[in-house]
Amino acid sequence: MSEVIIHDDENFERALKRFKKKCEKAGILSDLRKHRHYEKPSERRKRKMNAAMRKNRRTRSH
Repeated sequence: MSEVIIHDDENFERALKRFKKKCEKAGILSDLRKHRHYEKPSERRKRKMNAAMRKNRRTRSH
């Protein structure tokens, strides 16, 4: 659980920015998107294979 303590001299926008950054580092948003709907094991394998192929293509071209 991510939490941010707002200091007396800090405005809300700044604290919200720190909170979003903390959530991003913790991987909360990506995890939420991943669990938005059920993914069959075959779909997961296919997605991971496509990602690996894209990554492999990128590294070869450089």
